Amino acid sequence: MPALTQSGFRPIAVDTPGFGSSPYDGHGWSVHRMAAEMAILLEDLRCGAAHVVGLSMGGTIAQQFALDHPHLTRKLVLVSTFAVLRPGSLKGWLYFLQRFFVVNMLGLPVQARLVAQRIFPRPDQAQLRDIFLQTISQADPRAYRKAMLSLGLFNSIKRLGEITAPTLVVTGEEDTTVPPSRQRALVEGIPAARQVFIANGGHAVPVDQAERFNAELLAFLSKS
Repeated sequence: MPALTQSGFRPIAVDTPGFGSSPYDGHGWSVHRMAAEMAILLEDLRCGAAHVVGLSMGGTIAQQFALDHPHLTRKLVLVSTFAVLRPGSLKGWLYFLQRFFVVNMLGLPVQARLVAQRIFPRPDQAQLRDIFLQTISQADPRAYRKAMLSLGLFNSIKRLGEITAPTLVVTGEEDTTVPPSRQRALVEGIPAARQVFIANGGHAVPVDQAERFNAELLAFLSKS
């Protein structure tokens, strides 16, 4: 956020309903609805079209936003995300099945610890794990479960060609949640999309490789 502000941008970080400080009304949670909520927010703020940056789940919402509201999308940045969630290995399937079981049977705190360890596995990332745990613990369990289901059903493959905004796909080379090969489908489907790989970056590449990520993001957004 400071890097964007210092470069003259007005960054807006949004908590989707049920996450962070945004309440969830319990009346359905879907990627499509979240994209619509983002459009309403921009219209309420009267700031016109925006650069849209989405990480992981946010990346699916960003895709849907660009498809449903192209007039509000200046540039699109998709980070550690996918067009369709289809793990390419048995290990990948087992991880997502484990997450589905844990969040439904053991609760959100156990789920948060599982995901935190996966995203920040190194001993020197203990503080990042703690921050992640605190963030996930704020989520409404109903919204979290609905979000997982919506992500499992999300599939933009056939519509990627409709995205007209200049697009950058940012991939951490060590992402074990959404493998780099799975992110490649976004580049192959979106016209003129470009992919950058960040060495030593994991699924949370804007956090674990912040300096390199900020440099790539600002270079893309600043280019006319």
